[in-house]
Amino acid sequence: MKKVLLLLAILLCGHSFSQSYKFNISGKIQSEKDKTPIEAATIHLEKVSDSTVISYTISNDKGNFSLEGKSFNKDVKLYVSFIGMDSYSKRISLTKNPSIKLGTISLKEESNVLDEVVIKSRAPITIKKDTLEFNVKSFKTKKNANVEDLLKKLPGVEVDENGKITVNGKEVNKILVNGKPFFGNDPTITTKNLSKDIIEKIQVTDTKSKSEAFSGEKGDANNKTINLTIKKENNKGWFGRVSAGGGTDKRYEAATMINRFNNNTRFSALASTNNINSPGFSFGEIQKMYGGNGGVWFGGNGSFGIGNRRFGGGQGIVTSKIAGATYADEYKKGLDVNANYIFSNSNSVNDSRQNREYTLPDRRYFSNIISSSDTNNDNHNIDAELDIEIDSTLLINVQPRFIYNNRESSNRRNEESLDENNTLTNQFTSNTISKQDNKNFENNIDITKKFGSKGAFIKASLTNQIDQTNGEDFNNSTINIFGTNPTTEIRNQKSNIDNDLNSISSRFSYRLPLISQKLFIDAKYRYSRNERKNRESTFDFNNTTQDFTDFNTTLSSDFTYNDITKTPSLGIVYTLKKSRFNLEVGQVRRTLENIDRLRPNLSLEKDFNNLRLTSSFRYRFDSKASIYFDYNLDNDAPNVIQLQPFSDVTNPSNIITGNPNLKPSQSHRLYVNFNKYNWQKRTGFFSYFGGTLNTNQIVTKTTINDQLVRNTTYDNADGGYNFWGGASYNKSIKIDSLTSVDVRMGIRLNGNRNISFLNDVENTATSNSITPRLGLAIKWNKVITIEPTYNIDFTKTTYSANSFQDQNFARHNLRIRTRTNLPKKLEWRNDIRYTFNPNVIGFNKSAWFWNATLAYSVLKDKGTITFKAYDILSQNNNAQRRAVNNYIEDSESTILQQYFMVGFSWKFNSLGKKGKIREYDFSY
Repeated sequence: MKKVLLLLAILLCGHSFSQSYKFNISGKIQSEKDKTPIEAATIHLEKVSDSTVISYTISNDKGNFSLEGKSFNKDVKLYVSFIGMDSYSKRISLTKNPSIKLGTISLKEESNVLDEVVIKSRAPITIKKDTLEFNVKSFKTKKNANVEDLLKKLPGVEVDENGKITVNGKEVNKILVNGKPFFGNDPTITTKNLSKDIIEKIQVTDTKSKSEAFSGEKGDANNKTINLTIKKENNKGWFGRVSAGGGTDKRYEAATMINRFNNNTRFSALASTNNINSPGFSFGEIQKMYGGNGGVWFGGNGSFGIGNRRFGGGQGIVTSKIAGATYADEYKKGLDVNANYIFSNSNSVNDSRQNREYTLPDRRYFSNIISSSDTNNDNHNIDAELDIEIDSTLLINVQPRFIYNNRESSNRRNEESLDENNTLTNQFTSNTISKQDNKNFENNIDITKKFGSKGAFIKASLTNQIDQTNGEDFNNSTINIFGTNPTTEIRNQKSNIDNDLNSISSRFSYRLPLISQKLFIDAKYRYSRNERKNRESTFDFNNTTQDFTDFNTTLSSDFTYNDITKTPSLGIVYTLKKSRFNLEVGQVRRTLENIDRLRPNLSLEKDFNNLRLTSSFRYRFDSKASIYFDYNLDNDAPNVIQLQPFSDVTNPSNIITGNPNLKPSQSHRLYVNFNKYNWQKRTGFFSYFGGTLNTNQIVTKTTINDQLVRNTTYDNADGGYNFWGGASYNKSIKIDSLTSVDVRMGIRLNGNRNISFLNDVENTATSNSITPRLGLAIKWNKVITIEPTYNIDFTKTTYSANSFQDQNFARHNLRIRTRTNLPKKLEWRNDIRYTFNPNVIGFNKSAWFWNATLAYSVLKDKGTITFKAYDILSQNNNAQRRAVNNYIEDSESTILQQYFMVGFSWKFNSLGKKGKIREYDFSY
């Protein structure tokens, strides 16, 4: 590492003596016809010799611009461009005096459209109303770069280690190829697998549904969509990649992706298998495999998970297999089809242990948990999207989806509780085997009809979901309670499980324009009915028959639960050139019905009527800055488990009973963000703050007896809240034509106030955390890149109960990533991480984690030989500490151990003329 830094310093020092010309070019852009200033015109500077882009900026709301930078070429050419106007160019000779004032530049109305031949803009960036467009030729990348490599070069665009993309602080949640989904809109599968060389333009807009785009509505202001436009000459042919590798400790990986593009017809297939906790392609594909159930989360160590599956360096060892295909076509004008299929298999093995310290109002006790699991999951996912545009005023969108999942798992758990004198009080051991089949079908139909040219429309949507789950569980468990009256309970049981969900939801809306394209009234009506049937039949083992024949009523259930919601609402939308405001108020009428066949006395019916309010305001100051604000008032009714006064004794050490007197909870949510990007100075600032205040929040109420057995029910409480916020600042400093430094600074805030009752004493746990971070990216030519980042997470938790001790945690994280291309065909990457957890007890407090990869290009850069080294120092661990309402937990689980792997990958394509892709070499 020291040698690399020394080499970098020598190169930088030597380069600083080169001749260069500083420049500061300023002026004003206006319309020649009416002399009004032009906002968001693109101004860029090129080398005369080879048209390489040196610098660029855009004009402000007064038409003014200032172009600053440094060039090693004396002769340069200035270009000014704006949609609908003729371009302006001027040759400039740079001198020792950096200040050049051009005065007012007038642009004429466009006159270059002749016989359907359009002269394409040379501008690196073009702003078209709410669309930001990048010209790919203006941004230089390494050879064989993918779309993700390209995005990292674009101003205001950031791509983190998980592939998550943000544009000026707004997350990208959808990527399209020529305006159509690619593997179901998943961003990372597109960015990691499509070559940069086939892309002509990148367009960034607010995310919209098909219906919103068709009706002309404004999109989601907090999420962005990227559309990749493929060059016409590269939109026909084959391309893809094949890779495989094997290593020590029987580690392996293999992946392939094949694509066939033929104008509007597109077909792609992929396959992957590995046992190194790699998802193979992207988290979006994994989410499809599990139907999105359980939610998506990201870990701080590069891992992510869907539901109970974790990938990429976290808990457990995951062996996965993936195969899938996608097809898109436009059969005729007005009829678009997109279909996807993905099969996956994963096997996850994990051993973990948790040490907990519980604090009660009058005493403390301890719990130690050791568990192991082995889970196998097969999943088939088929989804499609059909767009039928009857005419310019009527669109029908149909989206069916089918998921079949087969899951088998075995779990072992050993939990023991000790009093404050470390005397064993109770012990719980269990061995469970679970087998489950799940079938899910969902279909969504949207119909949009436009009226006139003032923005009026009618929308109708219908969604139906049928979910069937069948399975069986085997449970062999023992609970021992010690002390003056010791008891032992042994369970040997089999449960047959049948869960069915049949839901239907509809939405009708009508928009009436009061002022054309500015002021609208929205009338809406929503209806939903979810019917869930649950039948769990538990049988105890009969020693006489040697079979599970004794029906256990206590551990069985048989009920039908209906959740019916009707919501009429009225809203107003007001849109101006730079601002947008909307307000919607509705009345939620909700009915919960539960019919219990095993326990008819527990059947119930509850009606809830509540107010629902949504509002938002967005203002764009200029082409550089905007602010967004929203406030929502929402309600959530308790579920049947929380309402039904039935005691669930599945876990005899924690008995749960519902409360039929619960009220619906109410939440007030506030969110605001501000972002600004200075195109000239390459500086970006983004800040945000959000919070939720809860009333009648449903909280737990737990009683713990002398044997440390928990009895839990639910109650309502006021005063709970959570908030989140932060800010980030980034600046790109171009030292010269070869060297640049990117600076990223930020801070993240989180806080929450949780209320619970323990042994009839209310306890409020208030937890606040602050995480400052600093990152640099030092780049020299395309040869050396060094990216150090550091953050420290401070967490403080305080309790209202005097018997609870306040907690203060600190976690340090340092990461250094390097990339070196010396010689040219050899790429050496390092990923070094250091974590320090000074508060963890019983586990390693600190660890270094070092991964490295050597990649050598062969076969005219179409092939790559790689050597990977994972966890070179053998120190990888995932020990962590967390504090919740009434306990502190230290935990650790299975992680992937050190291995070394040799691999080979090969890329192929026949896109473009005669199968060749034109190479561009424009600098940025």
